[in-house]
Amino acid sequence: MRPPPVLCRLALTGLLLLGALPAGAATWRVAPGQGIQAAIEQAAPGDTIEIERGFYDQNLRIEKPLTLRGLERPTISGGQRGDTIRVTSPDVVIEGLIVRDSGTSLLKQHAGIYIQPGAHRAIVRDSVLAYNLFGLWIEKADDVRIERNNITGLRDFQSSQRGNGIQLYNTKGARIIGNDVSFVRDALYVDVTHHAEFRGNRLHHSRYGTHYMNSYHNLWEDNDSYYNRGGLALMEVRDQVVRNNRTWGNSDHGIMLRTLQDSVIENNIVAGNSRGFFIYDVEYATLRGNLVVDNTVGVHLAAGSTRNQVTGNDFIANREQVRYVGSRDEPWGGKQAGQGNHWSNYQGWDRDGDGVGDVPYEASDIVDRLQYRHPIVKLLLGSPAVQALRWLGQQFPVLRVPSVVDAHPAMVPANKNWSEWRDKHFR
Repeated sequence: MRPPPVLCRLALTGLLLLGALPAGAATWRVAPGQGIQAAIEQAAPGDTIEIERGFYDQNLRIEKPLTLRGLERPTISGGQRGDTIRVTSPDVVIEGLIVRDSGTSLLKQHAGIYIQPGAHRAIVRDSVLAYNLFGLWIEKADDVRIERNNITGLRDFQSSQRGNGIQLYNTKGARIIGNDVSFVRDALYVDVTHHAEFRGNRLHHSRYGTHYMNSYHNLWEDNDSYYNRGGLALMEVRDQVVRNNRTWGNSDHGIMLRTLQDSVIENNIVAGNSRGFFIYDVEYATLRGNLVVDNTVGVHLAAGSTRNQVTGNDFIANREQVRYVGSRDEPWGGKQAGQGNHWSNYQGWDRDGDGVGDVPYEASDIVDRLQYRHPIVKLLLGSPAVQALRWLGQQFPVLRVPSVVDAHPAMVPANKNWSEWRDKHFR
């Protein structure tokens, strides 16, 4: 008895669907002395190539979605020939490798791992990238994830001859998380990169921890940037959240905000730098809850940086609290009590004991300017003559220059552990 025509059609449809399903992904194993590139070419999209521990002097090109996984951290050396690994396909995963010895041509932008345009959703994790010109070069590739890698550059080259640790250009949705980057030109070089997250990275012993521009809607959180020339340099940007970072012991600035708008900079620790904050041409930003301690200059404020909210910050033991270049007073703090900042050199009083100073704080009065030029004046700050000079400057505007003015300064710091961040200077 023949089955009904409807059942025949259903059975045929089921066979067609089964034929359309992908076969199970295969795992390929490469041992020392074998060719990794040959395994890449034999593998099907979605396969995994496992590389046994050993040394492989090979340059690799990945043109299909694959996982390249190291077993017990094998070494892939490019022999200083071009890119050690070049990724051209989306959905490539590289993990558990030592990738080293790229070429050294700045003109050709040689990298340990070069993720070229269109290689979206690439993942590089738990790897060591050493002695490459650029550690990772990522260009026009969206939703990449760079996680828990240790990246060092050409330590015996001058800074200008090195490449960057991680370079991002024209990307969206990147996640740069938990990496340790050092001895490169700039640890993170970021340009035209939007909706990205930079979290939990250690950026040190380089020119800039972060050299960053023309990028919007990004998060900087819980990063350490230290012993660089500059810590975080955020330039020509807007819509940033910069919070809970620690930037210390940098020979120039801790955090540079240059031509920045509509951003929040909060709860960062900026300690032991030549300049804690360098704020230049910044508008409509909120700076709150930051600890600025033991810098040569706490804040260098210039170029019409105004219409910002600067509240609840602690400025402690900076040799010069604020270096201000402007034509009129810049109000910080807030109009209401409880919105002010704490200034360790505040000379006012609190008669009612509410924790708020009764007289405004001025960051650059005549006495401050004298002690910046002649630090020995600090020995006389409590003397009647110096206090009279301060009062004289307040009464006679001809002796006064424009200043940052905090109408309701806090008498005690919000950060109770500020002393732990003393003596973190550049070494």
